[in-house]
Amino acid sequence: MQHTERPVQEGESGTMKATTSTDAATAAPAAGGTGAEESQQLRVLRELTRGRAAQTCAVALLALVSAAATLALPMVVGRLLAVIQRGDSPTWWVVAMVGAGLGSAAAGALAAYLLGLMGRELIRGLRVRTMRHSLELRLQDSRTEGSGNLVARLTADAAMVKNLVDIGPIQLPMAGITVLGTLVIMGLLDWVLLSITVLAFVVAVGLIALVVRGLRRRYTAVQGEIGALAQQFVAALDSLTIIKACRAERIVGDRLAARAGEVARLETGAARMESLMVPIINLGQQIALVSVVIGGGSRMLDGHLPLADFISFLLYLLQLTAPLIMAASGVSGLQMGLVARKRFEALFALPTETAARAATVPPGRVPTSPEDDAPTAVRFEDVVFAYDGHPVLRNVDLTVPPHGLTALVGLSGSGKTTALGLVEGFMEPDSGRIEVLGRPLADWPLDELRSRIAYVDQSSTLLQDTVRENLLLGRTDEPSDADLMAALDRVGLAEEIRRLPQGLDTVLGGAADLSGGQRQRLALARAVLADARLVLLDEPSSHLDSVNERKLRDVVDELAVDRAVLVVAHRISTVQHADRVIVLDAGRVVDQGTHMNLLDRCPDYADLVSGQVLSTVSR
Repeated sequence: MQHTERPVQEGESGTMKATTSTDAATAAPAAGGTGAEESQQLRVLRELTRGRAAQTCAVALLALVSAAATLALPMVVGRLLAVIQRGDSPTWWVVAMVGAGLGSAAAGALAAYLLGLMGRELIRGLRVRTMRHSLELRLQDSRTEGSGNLVARLTADAAMVKNLVDIGPIQLPMAGITVLGTLVIMGLLDWVLLSITVLAFVVAVGLIALVVRGLRRRYTAVQGEIGALAQQFVAALDSLTIIKACRAERIVGDRLAARAGEVARLETGAARMESLMVPIINLGQQIALVSVVIGGGSRMLDGHLPLADFISFLLYLLQLTAPLIMAASGVSGLQMGLVARKRFEALFALPTETAARAATVPPGRVPTSPEDDAPTAVRFEDVVFAYDGHPVLRNVDLTVPPHGLTALVGLSGSGKTTALGLVEGFMEPDSGRIEVLGRPLADWPLDELRSRIAYVDQSSTLLQDTVRENLLLGRTDEPSDADLMAALDRVGLAEEIRRLPQGLDTVLGGAADLSGGQRQRLALARAVLADARLVLLDEPSSHLDSVNERKLRDVVDELAVDRAVLVVAHRISTVQHADRVIVLDAGRVVDQGTHMNLLDRCPDYADLVSGQVLSTVSR
C-alpha cells in the first residue's frame, strides 16, 4: 500500500489519546469520516438556517420591510413637497415620512440582531467541528498543517466567515433589492433621467468588478500568511525555554517581526485596492448628479417633469449611492469570507485516521477476533516502512511475548519509536504484516486497538489540565480518589501530588507544574490505571533518579506479570531486567534474546553495552 504517514521520530513526543463526546446538535459531522464530498464542503447558508426556520422567516420579513420603507421614503418626501406647494395640510405625509424612516431603521436593526444570533451559533458549531476534525486527523496531516495554522482557523478564519454571514444573507440582498427597486421607481418617474444615471454608473461598476477580482487573490495571500505567522509564533512559544537559554529572544523576535511585516505588506496592498471602491462610486454619483440636474432642469422647463417628481428622483439618486457603497464594501468582505471558507473546506477534506485506515482495508476482508490466549502480543513479519523515500524500518521481523518485559534497544534513529508508532496505528507499514494480540493490525478498529494499549511517549506528554483529568484521560469510568492515589503511590508520586495546592484537582502547566521526572511518573501512573493487555513505554526512566527508577522497575514487573510490556530502553538496568531484548540497527532487527545470551553472540549488542550507549545514567 502507498505510504502517506510521517514516522514518529526518535526524540519526538508522542500523541495522547482523548475521548470526546459527540455534539451532534451543534456541530456538523466531522468531514472525512465517510469521505463524501458533501461533508468536505462548508455550505454557510444551509448551516446558518438549519433548524431555525422561524428565525430565518423573521429575518427575511424584517429585511423586506426595511427595504420597502427605504424605497418609500423619497416618494413620500416628494408627495409632502407637492402637498406643501398646493397649500394643503401635510400632517399625514409628515407622519408617513417619519414612520417610513423609523420603520426602515427599526426593521433593519432587528433583522441584523437576529441574524447575528444565528451567525454566532454557526461560528460556534464551525469551531467545534474544526477542533474535533483536527483532533481526528492523521499525525502526518496535523503536523503538515501546523498547530498555528489550525488555530488560525478558529480565530482569523472564523471571523472572516462571520463577516460572510453578516454580509451575505442581509447586506448584499438588501443592497440589491434597494438598488433594483430604486432604479425601477426612477424609471417610472422619468426614464430619460434614469438612462443618464445608468450611463454615469456603468464605468464605475466596471472598475469595481476589476478591483473585486484582484481583492480575492490578495485576501488569499493574506490569510495564508496569517496562518504561517501564527504557526511560527506557536512554535516559538513551545521552544521558549531553549530560546531564553540561548539568549535568542531578539533573533527569534526579529524573525517573527519580519513575518508580521509581510502580513502587513499584503494587508496594505489589499487595503489600497479596497480603498478605490468608495471613491469610484462617489465619482459615478457626482457625474450622475450633475447630469441629472442639468437634464432634469431642462425637462422641468419643458413641462415634462413635475417639481415633486424631480425632487423624488434626486432623493432616489442620492439614496442609490448608499446601497452601492454597501454592496461594494460587502463584496470585499465577501471575498475574505469565501477565502476563509475555502480554508475550512481544505481542512475538512483531509481524511481522519478512521477514514484513511478504512480506505487501506481490501474489500471483502472479514475481521478476525483477537484471541485471549494469543501466542504473541506483537508480531512484525517482513515490515518495511519509509518516510519520503527514506527507509526507517527494513524487513523487520520481531515478536513480543503475551506476558513479560521486552526491551527494544539500538542507536538513536534506528527505528525504535517508529516501531511503537506502527503498533499504535499512528501510521501504516509500506509492506509486511503486523499482528497485535493475535489480530492483523489492519483488522483492528483504531478505537478498539488503542483501548487495548497503554502508551507512554518519550516526553511523557500531559494535558494542561488537572492531575485527575490527566490520569483519567480516555477513560469512560471514573475510579475513586483512593484508586488514583494508589496508582500514584505505586510510581512514587502520591506525596508530591498531595502537596500540590488542590491535590488531584490542581491544574498543571502553570505555577503548579511538575518536573520532568514527575511528569514521567504521572504518565506512567496513567498507564498503571489502564486496563490494557499491552503496555508501550518509550524511554520511561530517562528523567528518573535511581530511587524512582527502582520503583519504576517494580511497577513494570507488576504489569508484566499478566500483560505484555514493550519498552524502548537506554538504561542498562532496564535491559538487564528484561525477559527479552530486541536489538535494532539502522532499521533492521539484528538479534533477539536475553541480555546474557546477546552479550555472548551479538557483537552489535555488546558494542551498545561496552560503548555505554546503554548506560547506567540518564542520557
